[in-house]
Amino acid sequence: MTATSAVKPPLLEVEDLRVHFETDDGTVRAVDGISYTLERGQTLGIVGESGSGKSVSSLTVMGLTRSRNARISGSVRFDGKELLSASDDEIRSIRGDDVAMIFQDPLSSLHPFYKVGWQIAEAVRAHREVSKAQAWDRAVEMLGLVGMPEPRRRADSYPHEFSGGMRQRAMIAMALANDPKLLIADEPTTALDVTVQAQILELIERLQREFDTAVVVITHDLGVVAEMADEIAVMYAGRIVERASADTIFTAPQHPYTWGLLSSIPRLDTPRDEQLVPIPGRPPSLIQLPTGCSFHPRCPYVQEAHRRIDPQLQPVAGERDHVVACLLEQDVRRRLWRELQSGAAPSAAREDVIEGDAA
Repeated sequence: MTATSAVKPPLLEVEDLRVHFETDDGTVRAVDGISYTLERGQTLGIVGESGSGKSVSSLTVMGLTRSRNARISGSVRFDGKELLSASDDEIRSIRGDDVAMIFQDPLSSLHPFYKVGWQIAEAVRAHREVSKAQAWDRAVEMLGLVGMPEPRRRADSYPHEFSGGMRQRAMIAMALANDPKLLIADEPTTALDVTVQAQILELIERLQREFDTAVVVITHDLGVVAEMADEIAVMYAGRIVERASADTIFTAPQHPYTWGLLSSIPRLDTPRDEQLVPIPGRPPSLIQLPTGCSFHPRCPYVQEAHRRIDPQLQPVAGERDHVVACLLEQDVRRRLWRELQSGAAPSAAREDVIEGDAA
């Protein structure tokens, strides 16, 4: 490589993305300044409760949040090309071809009046110069590739004739029909039983390996991305509050909200009668966010200063590619996490721990 050779940029670069919607009640700050990168062939998990901005951020990457009442700023670069300033025609040429999405509800995403094979074939013909017969053959091929039984017969069926898992497989077949470089899966296992969930996630992983596709998985359940994600971004109130490798998120998380998400996952190494620990309270209104740290009304370790200071993402000392937005001292966070791991329940009456570490 010569000295003048340019380093290839990440496949997807999102920088300070903000998506605000003007409503009669006020400005909804759905996404409020998030940044991340995704390399080719890697998987990013974006997790958080409903209303945290997960889906809006990825819909914006797809160019699906453009409207009169939307104010979008920041930067979204795909394969070096800026998408936020791209024309509608340019976005349409990319969407469904280089970038594809598996939507949250396959029943509402598939047209009820058209056969499944026809819909997949149309997705192919929208981006490829092929005949109807060739597009139909590609649809059948993709249905077979995603494990659909009797793909040629099923291609001639309507969406209502499919089970939930079959409809999800059909959506995946449609998304991958044009060999996209980036696949966004928005809650790909919602409303599916656990057996089908495992099959769908295994299918996405297998197809990712075969096509070397970068994947963004959006979910409220950390368990869904436990094994398939290389990196996890935890979102709360329109922001990323913690981002690290999947291993780090599960073994050494630094944010109390991440602790809450992890505590709500059933574990095999705990007694069967042990209750899950829900996160107290409700997510804040994105129109009237709390002052200071957005999580402070629900945080068991909140201090008075947290109600005034807005935490920014900061690197975690001694850990690579781990950032967190929390006002607690790093030593305090590590101690609290160790106590949680040993079975100590979070409590608001932890000033002794917090003050002792700060001293």
